[in-house]
Amino acid sequence: VQLVESGGGFVQPGGSLRLSCAASGFTFSSYIMRWYRQAPGKGRELVASIAATGSIINYATSVKGRFTISRDNGKNTVYLQMNSLKPEDTAVYYCNSQYLNNWGQGIQVTVSS
Repeated sequence: VQLVESGGGFVQPGGSLRLSCAASGFTFSSYIMRWYRQAPGKGRELVASIAATGSIINYATSVKGRFTISRDNGKNTVYLQMNSLKPEDTAVYYCNSQYLNNWGQGIQVTVSS
């Protein structure tokens, strides 16, 4: 089982980034997928989750209206579109699968002027 994140980086406040998480080794289309983040000195926070079919989506209050989670079951990939980024969004972002509670390696997102 492998989850590989990509798309992170440095962006100015108000900017956008799109994270991707490519999954392999399990039946991706059968499981909930989630994005978490961990800021320096803080615990890991659930950012967004999406049901196996994409029919149910939930967001943390802090990102609602700015972030969009989506998935392409044909490509075994889950996405996190992040708009109107703020400095407080700076964190390492992790992809997580409901299957065996697997985690990606994490990817840095830095929002700064």
